[in-house]
Amino acid sequence: MILAYWEIRGIAHPIRLLLEYTGTPYKELLYNYEKCSDYDKNEWFKDRYTLGLDFPNLPYLIDGNTKITQSNAILRYIGRKHKMCGDTEEEKVRVDILESQAMDFRMQLVRVCHDPNFENLRLNYLQQLPKTLQLFSHFLGTRRWFAGKKMTFVDFSMYDILDLNCKFLPACLDLFPNLQEFLTRFEGLKKISAYMNSPRYLPKPVFLKMAKWGTQ
Repeated sequence: MILAYWEIRGIAHPIRLLLEYTGTPYKELLYNYEKCSDYDKNEWFKDRYTLGLDFPNLPYLIDGNTKITQSNAILRYIGRKHKMCGDTEEEKVRVDILESQAMDFRMQLVRVCHDPNFENLRLNYLQQLPKTLQLFSHFLGTRRWFAGKKMTFVDFSMYDILDLNCKFLPACLDLFPNLQEFLTRFEGLKKISAYMNSPRYLPKPVFLKMAKWGTQ
């Protein structure tokens, strides 16, 4: 199995975490955008139409004859392989909802961090952040994981975006102990902890160099 993405954290972070947690053997191919000032001469630009991808994009996953782009599609594919898409109908519905909601949450931060008007948008984002986190806190409730008792692939997306917001505003979860406990519980998983302490772990930079935050 091959996972390819830019040499940053980005939207591949939850995929890497899920592969590590499931013990899936994989090779990671990292494209370095920073070394090439001309996008058209970048290594990814040279490869993108030679791989047989239906919709050439990063990240991509190649598993034998299966070739997938779109980060959520990749996460769901790995999740299906390991029965991490929910067991009951209620769990499956919660996974479906959170898959999209987590991406919406992520894209709010992505847009702020890539906008020339970053400082003004940042203030507005931070003002709205407690309301957004309250919704996720209520959705999690007293559950161990977001779908229920068992982990699903959306827990990896939620860990990523909650952790990013903690880096954006370190005190943002102070009023949401269940979300704090979720992060602690996730990081305490044996395989996750081992990965986070390995040289392969890539927590930063979060974004490519054109962003206004998260490039270091």
